[in-house]
Amino acid sequence: MTNQNMLGKSRVIVNEKILELAMSISNSNVLPRTSMPELMALFDGLLGQRKNNLIKPLEDDNDHKGATKVNAWIDSMRASSPTRTRHDSENRDQTHWTLFHPSALNMFSKIMYNTNGKQIVVFLDYDGTLSPIVADPDKAYMSKKMRVTLKDIARHFPTAIVSGRCLDKLFSFVRLAELYYAGSHGMDIKGPTNRRSTKKGNNDGVLLQPASEFLPMINEVYKILVEKTKCVPGAMVENNKFCLSVHFRNVDEKSWEALGEQVSLVMNDYPKLKLTQGRKVLEIRPIIKWDKGRALEFLLESLGFANSKGVFPIYIGDDRTDEDAFKVLRNRGQGCGILVSKISKETNASYTLQDPSEVGEFLRHLVDWKRTSSRSHKL
Repeated sequence: MTNQNMLGKSRVIVNEKILELAMSISNSNVLPRTSMPELMALFDGLLGQRKNNLIKPLEDDNDHKGATKVNAWIDSMRASSPTRTRHDSENRDQTHWTLFHPSALNMFSKIMYNTNGKQIVVFLDYDGTLSPIVADPDKAYMSKKMRVTLKDIARHFPTAIVSGRCLDKLFSFVRLAELYYAGSHGMDIKGPTNRRSTKKGNNDGVLLQPASEFLPMINEVYKILVEKTKCVPGAMVENNKFCLSVHFRNVDEKSWEALGEQVSLVMNDYPKLKLTQGRKVLEIRPIIKWDKGRALEFLLESLGFANSKGVFPIYIGDDRTDEDAFKVLRNRGQGCGILVSKISKETNASYTLQDPSEVGEFLRHLVDWKRTSSRSHKL
């Protein structure tokens, strides 16, 4: 072994030891909470690499057009596939990523400490967050245990579901009238009602529909895409009222390019619509300045917390579209974003949870914490 190889191996060992030490300290309650950010920055410098360089940055969909966008989408999906075998270097990168995006369960006490008496408002994505990702999007049911947990959360905190699903379908999955619902990626927002069910065409409780003028166009594109994608086995087009979802979870990877080309060809005729990517889904939305982040801000304003320093929003989501909400919270310097993911991703979230079961566990901790703190105040 050459001196250069020995030196490289030594550096790897040292970096691994630093990571182990940093992880141990980050999960410890010995040091003051206020010292943790500075400590993490120090370890980052010792490791000699920026955390953002460890993983491929998210593509800006507005920078890609036509075939270039399709190719970028395919490359991104293959690169982020969690089914492939991880190499040792990737495992080290995952450990380093976890250091800066620790488990929200492990850091629960710290998160609650940061609330500092502020009003907690809970925002939740649906698919992949409250319910598991399933092959058939129409069967993405959440468990009875999760529904009970969600009902308890809504009893103690203002709670909103922010999803790409249309409102009718979202409500049919959740079936809790006391929540706020923001469907179509926040383009269809409805407040709590006393009803146990909703009816199509019923506008009672509607707070905002910023993309209503695009409804005829969305319906037109939906019909075209249903016909165009019939040639791709496994493809499914879902009409979410103010946006469309082209699911390819059941499409053979060899056919991804063909599907992408079909969608891209249709999109070329509709410049007022944009194409973005989610978890094995292509999203088609109007080109308006509205997303889940804007929906979060609108809901906070509706709740009376527009410019309030006394609010602590917690947003939990697993999808790329949730990054807009994470970014809003980071820019506001309020609350925290929690990414649901088992793999490293570039994110504006502060913490992570691995799957819906951990989301449920975190929410139950939140309910227990509220009940305990309420009893303490009564005493």
